[in-house]
Amino acid sequence: MKLIVGLGNPGGKYERNRHNIGFMAADAIHRRHAGFGPWRARFHAEVAEGQLGAEKILLMKPATYMNESGRAVGEAVRFFKLAPEDVLVIYDELDLPPAKFRMKAGGGHGGHNGLRSISAHIGDAYRRLRLGIGHPGDKKLVSNYVLGDFAKVDAEWLDPLLEAIADNAGLLAEGKDSQFANKLTLLLEPEKAKRKPAGEAASAAAPSPTRPKGQSHIRQARQTKPAALPASGPMAAMLKKLLGGPERD
Repeated sequence: MKLIVGLGNPGGKYERNRHNIGFMAADAIHRRHAGFGPWRARFHAEVAEGQLGAEKILLMKPATYMNESGRAVGEAVRFFKLAPEDVLVIYDELDLPPAKFRMKAGGGHGGHNGLRSISAHIGDAYRRLRLGIGHPGDKKLVSNYVLGDFAKVDAEWLDPLLEAIADNAGLLAEGKDSQFANKLTLLLEPEKAKRKPAGEAASAAAPSPTRPKGQSHIRQARQTKPAALPASGPMAAMLKKLLGGPERD
């Protein structure tokens, strides 16, 4: 059993908040994979059980509000006798630009109250998927910013990000975090996959000359017609002196 936790605040008024991007990711995984049952109340959370590949998964959206997320996670971990490494937490990251993400295992809470609560209940060795929402630029604006809704224009990067997470959630279930990160990077930044090494580009810019099929360079050179020499004039006289040969008018 693996536990995938999306962090956020329960209730309709928080649904599109930047702080709820973890809930959005959990919902995207639930929609994409038919093997999950319906959401139901358990462990002070909304949970849905299902399969991702060969792994049995419990998806979770804590209903305790962000600051008490650890209560829900702790109860599920103790009930299923999970190790912290069996837990993946998906949450918003102020210090990453929008549309960016990072995978991490273990570490501190970085000031995130949801992580602070989870670490207090199960320790800090759990895995994290950090989803960038950007920073408002002033610490005083952070609270209103994270509790504010995503703008309509944010759908241009937010929807592809959530879809990519849902499509590749099986890698998260298997603990293949590096492969998951590579997949998302190629999907979200395809221009990186199209870049060619400098040597390859230079080779394409300066192709080697072609020659008739089946002939060596030496044979090709032998078949090349000699350059025509002048028959009269000063140049002809000079060449006669240098090379010898019959008199030319």
